Amino acid sequence: MVIAIGFEGSANKLGIGIVKDGEVLSNCRRTYITPPGEGFLPRETAEHHRAHILTLLKESLDVAKLTPKDIDIVCFTKGPGMAPPLLSVAVVARAISKLWKKPIIGVNHCIAHIEMGRQITGADNPTVLYVSGGNTQVISYARGKYRIFGETIDIAVGNCLDRFARLINLSNDPSPGYNIEQMAKKGKRFCALPYVVKGMDVSFSGILSWLEERLDNLKKDGYTDEDLCFSLQETIFAMLVETTERAMAHCGSNEVLVVGGVGCNVRLQEMLASMAEDRNAKCYATDERYCIDNGAMIAHAGALLYLHSGETKWEDTRITQRFRTDDVEVTWR
Repeated sequence: MVIAIGFEGSANKLGIGIVKDGEVLSNCRRTYITPPGEGFLPRETAEHHRAHILTLLKESLDVAKLTPKDIDIVCFTKGPGMAPPLLSVAVVARAISKLWKKPIIGVNHCIAHIEMGRQITGADNPTVLYVSGGNTQVISYARGKYRIFGETIDIAVGNCLDRFARLINLSNDPSPGYNIEQMAKKGKRFCALPYVVKGMDVSFSGILSWLEERLDNLKKDGYTDEDLCFSLQETIFAMLVETTERAMAHCGSNEVLVVGGVGCNVRLQEMLASMAEDRNAKCYATDERYCIDNGAMIAHAGALLYLHSGETKWEDTRITQRFRTDDVEVTWR
């Protein structure tokens, strides 16, 4: 059994988690929250992570009731993500590796989401819908890699939701997507929005531009913010479910797993579950503990990589801002 500590900081979530043979011993997190109408910028996000990471490290060890000598390996997010936050956390992980004299493992953030989802839900070989603030991909495993069957051709679905939240001045606490989800539950009038599916890929920037240009007129026509949140969710989630279903059909898959921060959305889970039921398939999802970026998923994926491929060479522990899901050799499956 390997006890792994994982450092995650690819965006505005700073997470440190400890995992022992797939069991989560601690999973502590801090979120950088900006005022309503504002997004999070790379430099300020990195400053947040640097200010909290040592406190979070102590908290994670305390919760797990472990000391540094109990840790076997140090894992960190190598990419993808925002460069300044990634670098801030990677520097600490490398320092800890040297100070504690432990092997270090660089982890692909996307792979970590998938493997944590499989571990928590028990899904065997699912078609994966990975939806977050920075990534939107439909993925399935084949011949030693996670293959991308479809993805966004511009902005990620989470980024679309975040930017719409800023447009209507929604709070960023606890997250823009969560607040849109709550408002959407009160929406009663559907507004037909552009539906942009191109083969297996999706596009969200045009939908956002369409709303930005027409927002004042839509409100004059009687559409409330709740109506627009409802309409936006229904449209973009339908696009995602459509492409995911086609990937399932192509692969002959009877399982679908949704991961990533947007995967917490109950409405998206309902739509995927309905599609899966029509196909006599199973739908798997997790809650905010594991959908939202966290350190435990980095520790778990790092342990899998370490056990089957060994530690990362020191010269390869640099961050990679654009680290594709299908660049990783999946040696543990």
